[in-house]
Amino acid sequence: MQVSLGSSFVLLNSFLPLLASNYPSIREQEATRHASVSSARRHEGDDQKFSKPETSSKTTSPALTLSTKISAKGVGLGYIGAVCMQLISIGLLLGLNKFAPSTAVSTRLRTILFFVGLVWMLGTIPCAIWLRDRPGPPLDVSHRRSQSHIRRVTTYITFAWKAVWKTVKIAIQLRQLAIFLVAWFLLSDAIATVSGTAILFARTELKMDTVPIAILSITATCSGIAGAFAWPLLARHFGLRPHNTIVACVFLMLIIPIYGLIGYLPFVKAWGVGGLQQAWEIYPLGVVHGFVMGGLSSYCRSFYGQLIPPGSEAAFYALYAITDKGSSAVGPAVVGIIVDRVGSIRPAFAFLAVLIALPIPLLLVLDSEKGREDAKRMAVRLGKAGTNGGDVYALEDDGDEMGDEGAALGLLARDRARSGQ
Repeated sequence: MQVSLGSSFVLLNSFLPLLASNYPSIREQEATRHASVSSARRHEGDDQKFSKPETSSKTTSPALTLSTKISAKGVGLGYIGAVCMQLISIGLLLGLNKFAPSTAVSTRLRTILFFVGLVWMLGTIPCAIWLRDRPGPPLDVSHRRSQSHIRRVTTYITFAWKAVWKTVKIAIQLRQLAIFLVAWFLLSDAIATVSGTAILFARTELKMDTVPIAILSITATCSGIAGAFAWPLLARHFGLRPHNTIVACVFLMLIIPIYGLIGYLPFVKAWGVGGLQQAWEIYPLGVVHGFVMGGLSSYCRSFYGQLIPPGSEAAFYALYAITDKGSSAVGPAVVGIIVDRVGSIRPAFAFLAVLIALPIPLLLVLDSEKGREDAKRMAVRLGKAGTNGGDVYALEDDGDEMGDEGAALGLLARDRARSGQ
């Protein structure tokens, strides 16, 4: 189930850069921008001087702006769907308790799980009907049809891990993308650790039952809806670039462990409230967590999408998912060691504060425009090397005046022409 869920998110995310880069207004702006650069090159005869617009390090590309907008709306709608399913599931559980009290608890839970799975299945039907295929060649399986079923499965698994390794080698050569992946590794570990530690603290230290914790989950999810739609407005109002918005979200998340640590202050202890001494105090922190997650979920994946070489979206979002899930065990393991040694969860808040702050320096040095240009050049280089059978495929040299950069931008248009779309 986890493999299927993770794969679906990888494929879903891989559409994001394509939706942004192929939006009509974005294509017009990109064409105008590259036409001006090409004209300047012809008149000046200096490729190096005009290889990058002067304002690229100070402005956000239209594609990244639109990608963030699409991602924010998608995350917001996803949170809305999650809240609806939680409320319906709670209603079903209460209904079964009232009208079928003799039913075993396991049967009630199975009924709810069946309902959730049914909704998931029905929700995939519109996608299967209306979602268009991503451009790019299909996986070559002609030479594998004669193989046995077990051998085919083994071949696919081997192919997948080889593709991951190739993607890792390419990612290492893209400096901005590599920096972001390290920052995302640390950030995703912090997110998973904060969530798990908060639930554990609520159950053990605050003595909260299942229903209050369920209400906490709904509170955080509703706050996530607000965050997903509010962060683009806040970023536009304060003139924040995408990576600066991510940093702002990280700073806000620091409130959670810092608030837990002030419970050590003697005068706060004397008050009997503050520093998570009362159960109700965790709900405002749940609001903060949800609001931050609404921003991080939308901005991180859209920012990362701009650093991916065109045509390699699925492969690099798979690496994004591996980095996310691969880090999720580190922080909780350290928290577990701290709890075993000290006998209390509160000291773990100091570790959480450090873990959340670690990615901030890396995020501050990121340059989305430089990463975007590097990704385009990498896509062209891979194409000239004859890469095929994967997400990055061969590019044709049209001999246009835009050079490699223009060839990368024309990748999707040429593929649509080949496929007759």
